[in-house]
Amino acid sequence: MAGWTAADIPDQSGRTAVVTGANSGLGYCTARELARHGARVVLGCRDQARGRTALDRIRAEVPDADLVLAPLDLADLASIRSFAEEYPPDGLDLLVNNAGVMALPRRTTADGFETQFGVNHLGHFALTGLLLPKLLARPGARVVSVSSGLHVLGNPDFGDLNSERAYHRWLAYGRSKSANLLFTHELARRAEAAGADLVATAAHPGYASTNLTTAGARMEGRRTRERLAALGDRLFAQSPDAGALPTLYAATAAGVRPNSFHGPRFLSWRGSPAPSWRARRTRDDKPAELLWSASEQLTKVRFPEF
Repeated sequence: MAGWTAADIPDQSGRTAVVTGANSGLGYCTARELARHGARVVLGCRDQARGRTALDRIRAEVPDADLVLAPLDLADLASIRSFAEEYPPDGLDLLVNNAGVMALPRRTTADGFETQFGVNHLGHFALTGLLLPKLLARPGARVVSVSSGLHVLGNPDFGDLNSERAYHRWLAYGRSKSANLLFTHELARRAEAAGADLVATAAHPGYASTNLTTAGARMEGRRTRERLAALGDRLFAQSPDAGALPTLYAATAAGVRPNSFHGPRFLSWRGSPAPSWRARRTRDDKPAELLWSASEQLTKVRFPEF
């Protein structure tokens, strides 16, 4: 696996992928490389104008790309349901749960969830549940959830999942990324118990230069903080192309194991994809089951039987 690059992606002809947040950053790079290697890629984007720009950019780089642009707002359960209902009746080979927000001032989604928990976890939980029959219709389907090394900052607080009693932006972010890993653990466990041909796995980009690092400061008008974040990106971060490699590896490489976690090789910060350390608690059945149950109750999305 040493030195794995986008050039090592196996032929994806005949496969269909959904990539959330595909209009920029890691999602854009992921969608472009999947299309470059023959996959039909559905770009799930909240902002359709930005999504159209991304689609046009990919087609400029990959003239024969098979792309579909579809509206998808992970902060709105109605939008998620609409996306799933309008998805074509044929199967789905790959779902990349990539879209995310990071360290924002406290906001709520259309359904009243704290935004980081709502978008990063609950939105993708609901989307996966609604698309699961499509995934199970294809042999060897995969669900890749993009987490973060910063999951170490905290576990979901089951007494305050929406941070209503207290809100700390980085703690809320870490909890949402732990939720991604707990969700992956439980989805993998359920698929294995049912004998389903489905790989649930996760990845993280290390420190990659994307618009997530400056978004919170920009929302609050904190120009100095925004400039410092941008400077850190220029000095220390790897490119979005490099940051997307662990996701692409998890999505396409042979032999990827259920419930695995891949990130950059060097200190989980930068470099080619490699197995990544994760907190032991993100492999614990009890909190994973509790989160699954709470997520079904909050989203009103119940996963069908495998």
